[in-house]
Amino acid sequence: MARRVTLVVLDSLGMGEMPDAAEWGDAGSDTLGHVAMHTPLVIPNLQALGLANIRPVPGVAPVPSPTARYGKMAIAGNGKDTIAGHWEIAGVRVDHRFTEFPDGFPTELLQAWSRKIGPGEGPGWLGNYAGSGTVILDELAAEHVRTGKPIVYTSSDSVFQVAAHEAVIPPAELNRICELAFELVAPLGVARVIARPFLGDAASGWTRTGNRRDFAQLPPRATFVDEVLAAGLPTSSIGKVKDIFGGRGFSIAVKASGNAAITEALLHQLDVQESGLIFANLVDFDMLYGHRRDPGGYARALMAFDERVPELLARLGPDDLLLLTADHGNDPTHRGSDHTREYVPLLAYVPGVAGGDLGTLPTLAKCAEIGRRWLGISNGRTS
Repeated sequence: MARRVTLVVLDSLGMGEMPDAAEWGDAGSDTLGHVAMHTPLVIPNLQALGLANIRPVPGVAPVPSPTARYGKMAIAGNGKDTIAGHWEIAGVRVDHRFTEFPDGFPTELLQAWSRKIGPGEGPGWLGNYAGSGTVILDELAAEHVRTGKPIVYTSSDSVFQVAAHEAVIPPAELNRICELAFELVAPLGVARVIARPFLGDAASGWTRTGNRRDFAQLPPRATFVDEVLAAGLPTSSIGKVKDIFGGRGFSIAVKASGNAAITEALLHQLDVQESGLIFANLVDFDMLYGHRRDPGGYARALMAFDERVPELLARLGPDDLLLLTADHGNDPTHRGSDHTREYVPLLAYVPGVAGGDLGTLPTLAKCAEIGRRWLGISNGRTS
C-alpha cells in the first residue's frame, strides 16, 4: 500500500505570541493558553500526543512519553490570515502583504460591482465596513431582507465578504455576484471574496448556513498539494480547503461545514482513500469562537474534537502520517475580532513510532517538508 498523509488544520489554534506580534497589534496574544485559563480543558487524547509538551498549558500536564513528535512553528511569511497560513503550510511562503481595506472599500469600486450585478438585487449595498460577521447580521440583516441589498463587509484581513439571506439572494446567485466581486478586487491584491449565506429572522435570530463559498487567489507556484497530485496520488480537500487554494491541486473535494460534519467527512475519507493526501480544516474554532471572542465556546469545541481523536487514530496504520497543526491564532480574549500572530502547534504522529521534541521550527512549511519526505516525492521550494 502507498503511504498517506492526513493534514488537519485546527483553524486558529495559536500557542502564544510571535516575537513580532506587537507590530501586528497582537502583543500578549495566546489562543490556547487563554482558552485554558478561561475554561479548564479536558483533552486527554491531544495531551497524550504531546500538545502540552510543546509549551505549558494551564491545567494540562505534559506527558512523559508523547505518542507524537511535537513542536511549534513560526509564521515565516508576511501575514496572519487563512490564505497565507495554508499556503505556507503547503510550502509556499507569502512574502507580500495582501491588500486590506480596514475602513471599507472605495465607493467607486462598489458602484462598479453593483452595475455588474444587474438589477436583480436592487441598487446599492449595505454595510461596507469592518466587523464580525455575526455582529454584521445583527446590525444589517433585517434591512437586507427588507431591501434586498447585499451586505458587504471586511475585516483586518484581505477579504471582501458578502452576506445574504438565502430566501432573498439564493446561494447560487450569491456565488455569482461574489465571482463578479472577485473579478474586480483580485487585481487590487485582495486575497479572497467570501459568500456568506444565512437564514433566520429578527425574532428568532440569524444563522449562517453551510453554503459558504470562498473565491481566492491562486498560489504563485506549485504547493505540496500540487506536488502530490503530480506524483499521481489522490489529493482530497475536506471543508473549505480547496477554495483556499483557488480550486487548484485537489482531485477530490468533500463539502462539509462545521467541525462535527468535517470530522465525519474526514473519517469517511480515511475509510475510502488509501494513499496520497487528505487535507481538512476545522473551521469552527476560528469562525464561531475566535472571531466572536468566545473562549468558553472555543474550549468546548477543542474538547469535542479531542473526543473524536481516538476514532481518527484508529483509522491509521503504519503507512500513515497524521499532521495536526494550525494556520494562525485567534485569541478569543484579545481585543477586536481578528486573527492574532502566534506560533502554532505541530503534532506529527505515525502509529507505533515513538514521539519526540521537534523544538521551535522556523516556518509552517515544515509541514510540507515532512509530508513530502513521508510520501517520497521530489523536493520543491518550501520557503
